[in-house]
Amino acid sequence: MKVRVIAVGRPGRLLAESIAEYETRAARYWSFDVAEVREERAHKGMSDDAIRDAEGERILQRVPAGAEVIALTRTGEQWLSTRLSQYLQQLGAQGSAGVAFVIGGAIGLGADVLKRATRQLRLSDLTLTHELARLVLAEQLYRAGTIARGEPYHKGAE
Repeated sequence: MKVRVIAVGRPGRLLAESIAEYETRAARYWSFDVAEVREERAHKGMSDDAIRDAEGERILQRVPAGAEVIALTRTGEQWLSTRLSQYLQQLGAQGSAGVAFVIGGAIGLGADVLKRATRQLRLSDLTLTHELARLVLAEQLYRAGTIARGEPYHKGAE
């Protein structure tokens, strides 16, 4: 089963190394890849909706055929790490084509991406930048893999 992260933009210098480290770790457990899509440059008179729609079109082009889409939003469900691990294991056991976790740009995800999403997930009650959300997601995908294999990394009570 394939796990893909689709993110608007590239991580900046401050977080790039940490993101790369956890994405490499996650790839030990899942058939894992990342697709970065170009951030839309706003110009005078361009609405936030137009920016989200342009980025959303690029995002949807990168969703693998048959994959479930999970949109990371501020209002989505909040899962425990063990729930994420169980979800990924269930998809694999069902022979699913995979899952695409979608991280929008600075102003979020467009309506078409949200409509395509199987579910919405939030990583925190706090508002995270899209780069920080990518880091947290990568770490959680790695953690989910260690939970699935019974490895000692995860020491949570849930």
